Amino acid sequence: MANRRRLAILKYLKGKREAVVSEIAGIIKLSIKATSKHLNILASVNIVESEQRSLQVFYRLSQDQKPAVKHIVSIL
Repeated sequence: MANRRRLAILKYLKGKREAVVSEIAGIIKLSIKATSKHLNILASVNIVESEQRSLQVFYRLSQDQKPAVKHIVSIL
């Protein structure tokens, strides 16, 4: 969670309902492949969740975050 790229992803998603990998990658100035890897790490611990729609995967903040995670996201 302390990774600055993952924190940037969370900060961006906090202000959006959901976003696709390419949009997030463009905002945080990281490759799509690296951004996808960070999103998969965040999804593996239920911080973000994904939804496949056609050819795109949409990511959003998970509603089932632990209280400590919710607090960190709230102060971003």
